[in-house]
Amino acid sequence: DSMPIVLDVHTEDEIVATVKAIAPSFGAINLEDIAAPICFAVEERLKAELDIPVFHDDQHGTAVVTLAGLINSMKVTGKNLADCKVVTIGAGAAGTAIMKLLHRYGVGSIVAVDSRGIIGDARTDLNDEKKALLPYLDASQSGTLDDAITGADIFIGVSKPELLTSDMVKKMADQPIIFALANPTPEIMPDIAREAGAAVVATGRSDFPNQVNNAIAFPGIFRGALVSGVKKITDDHKIAAAETIASLVEAPTAEEIIPSVFDERLVPEIAKVIC
Repeated sequence: DSMPIVLDVHTEDEIVATVKAIAPSFGAINLEDIAAPICFAVEERLKAELDIPVFHDDQHGTAVVTLAGLINSMKVTGKNLADCKVVTIGAGAAGTAIMKLLHRYGVGSIVAVDSRGIIGDARTDLNDEKKALLPYLDASQSGTLDDAITGADIFIGVSKPELLTSDMVKKMADQPIIFALANPTPEIMPDIAREAGAAVVATGRSDFPNQVNNAIAFPGIFRGALVSGVKKITDDHKIAAAETIASLVEAPTAEEIIPSVFDERLVPEIAKVIC
């Protein structure tokens, strides 16, 4: 059981104080719709100061489902995530969590791009949050998205519509994988991506195949945490959840790498591995 609570508070200190004040009523806290960069500090402070699970769904739910989809994309394309070059655009809440979880999972190379180009050591305009990302990235590169995408195996967009072009997809490695997750209009429309050679395409939309929907992950994660008495949701929990989600697609295809959000196996199966 859960209860949605909408807070008319907006600063980091206000959000933290309010959640701490109501936390004794609840077994866990699922944070939603808190923008970067405030979301990072809010979550870390609440995790440190509360003895119940705290989970920012926009960050980690999205990252878990993205990883699940990529695990099955490897089965479709015959690739290995450890050998893949990943290019991400968007370094907000979801983008940051995706990059960190992919790094933890052992992805070979991650190049991140924001509105000013590749996030790397040569940049002098990085804020503290982006500087903190550098250890997770191939930070030696510089240039634009067009430079970064050349030879990439995987594109992950959590940014703005229509940033990825057909010509960019054609510059990617063989059988490129496109996760264009901007909503409601993705970084590239699925038909355009496929026409340009994409082997697998995922979006954040329910009217296309392969919807990356954080609601696939968080109900099972919370059920498992509550049943098992887990106080902190760790990267190991997130990876176990992603692997479980991926396993529920028994024979992945280009049109089905992620189970439906309505798959009744999701909650009980994910809950088993959160312990």
